[in-house]
Order: sequence, then C-alpha cells, then structure tokens
Amino acid sequence: MPKRSAGLLLWRRRDDVVQVLLAHPGGPLFARKDDGHWSVPKGEYTAEEEPLAAARREFLEELGKPAPDGEPVPLGEARQSSGKVNTVWALHGDLDVAGVHSNLFSMEWPPRSGRLQEFPEIDRAEWFDLEAARRKIFASQLPFLDRLAAHVAEVP
Repeated sequence: MPKRSAGLLLWRRRDDVVQVLLAHPGGPLFARKDDGHWSVPKGEYTAEEEPLAAARREFLEELGKPAPDGEPVPLGEARQSSGKVNTVWALHGDLDVAGVHSNLFSMEWPPRSGRLQEFPEIDRAEWFDLEAARRKIFASQLPFLDRLAAHVAEVP
C-alpha cells in the first residue's frame, strides 16, 4: 500500500486575482532550489487518522498557525513519482505568512558525517498567483492547481 499524505491548499482573492499559499521545504537538500520545489502544506498520515484531520494537523505543524475556519472543498488525489498519494482540500481564507514557523526534522548532515542536525520542515511560505504557483509547485501537485482554478471559477 502506498504512503499517503493530506494537505490544505489555502486560497484567497486579492484585486480579483486568485492566490494560493505554498510552502518551501526546509533543509539543505532544497536550500538552493526554487521553481518546481514548492508544495501544498501537507504530510503523511496513518490508516487510523482521518485524512482531513491529518491535513489540518499538518497545516499547523508546518506553518505554526492553525488553518482558517471554513468549509474545505475536496480537490481529490494525485500520485507522486515515488508512488505516494496526496489528497488535498481547497480552503478559502487568509493567513499572514510573517512569523510562520515549522516543526523540525532530523537528518544526517553532511552526508556520511555521523552528525544528526535538525532543520525546519518548511523554511518559508508565500502567496502566489496561479500562474506563478504553476512554476513554483512540484509537478506532481499541478493537478491540484488545475482543480482549484476550476472550483474558483464557479465561486463569486
């Protein structure tokens, strides 16, 4: 059974432009990577956890702030090249990205050094219009932007 992740794609309108909140992975492997390396705030969950609850938990862990209130809209699933399945919901709301802070993870760094170091899961979060978001987001998550665009076209 593939690993599964759940996330919330927060969106807002500014001057009639739809913007989405994306997170940039932290740690040394992504430090110099930008386009094609941003993500919906998301994370893995187990079979015992309800996916939407996991998405809300991951939002809080990765951004240090709870998801805004609102009714999440399912955007479905998309598979990464690794086989992991991501399930994402759109959520209309706003969030001040100043002061965003993430939980930490440990990894051996530098490689084969025997030293464990801690890094933030995400090092920053930013709002992007949909065109810019398409350049920034991991290719495996592009379907969520397409599905969100279809959804917001129906929302006044």
